[in-house]
Amino acid sequence: MIVRLTAAYLAIFSVVLCALSIGAYALVATEYHSLLLPALSTPEGQATYALELRRLILIIVGLDVPLLVLVGLASAALARISIRPLILAREQERTFVADAAHELRSPLTTIATVAQATRNDVTDARLRESLDLIARTALDAGALVGDLLTLAREPNRALLAPEPIDLAVVARRCANEFEARASAAGILLTVETRSAIVDGDERRLCEVVRNLLDNALRHARSKIDLTCSATENCACLTVADDGAGILPQERAHIFERFVANRETGGSGLGLSIARWVAQAHGGTLTFQERSTSGAVFELGIPLLAD
Repeated sequence: MIVRLTAAYLAIFSVVLCALSIGAYALVATEYHSLLLPALSTPEGQATYALELRRLILIIVGLDVPLLVLVGLASAALARISIRPLILAREQERTFVADAAHELRSPLTTIATVAQATRNDVTDARLRESLDLIARTALDAGALVGDLLTLAREPNRALLAPEPIDLAVVARRCANEFEARASAAGILLTVETRSAIVDGDERRLCEVVRNLLDNALRHARSKIDLTCSATENCACLTVADDGAGILPQERAHIFERFVANRETGGSGLGLSIARWVAQAHGGTLTFQERSTSGAVFELGIPLLAD
């Protein structure tokens, strides 16, 4: 953000400085032309005029370059000062979310545990169902709190437990988990994989694939395509659906927290978590619209170095 803001400040100043320099050059060149007009009909006069114009260009460049350097340094300092409140606010937000998540996880776990334990001693069917609902809701809330705790941290490889794994195996395992749901919804789930060895956190990568498949299942009309392959230095996994796609005005926000589709539901954290995991692995998660209909999400993770 600092670099972009500095570049914007410097670009604006450069345009203004360029316009002023051109104006100064034109003005001085006109004055030289007026002064040397009687002699311009001779070769000596023309040579003198050309020499003075070259000197003028060197003088202007000699003044502009140091000025651009100074303004660049000043722009960087101004950019830092401008975004410092935003950085502090973000850090405070992360601290609050992390603290709140830590405080909420324990009571939610207690609620789920007590509900499950009490259920075993209850004979009334309706009460057992109510206790099951309480336990499931508490566990779901605990998972949501865990996601918030993850997003409160910067993507960092130090937060992972990496080991050599085949992303294709992870993809097939997760696809097997979704086959029943896809079949029940009348959606064809096709899987095509080739080995792609990465140095990754298997649990986290499974989380990414599950989130992408869950997202596709909520939007697809009849088909989901899951592919995995290896390029020269990257393992690429794509999940494509034939749904309605994403509206142009919403595409810039799909990876933001709590951007949930009102029709399909969801917490709105799945894609945010998926991108966080990709970035923590030194990779990327991108979205692109299909040429026909639907959406394609592509996960790219660096291959394991030989």
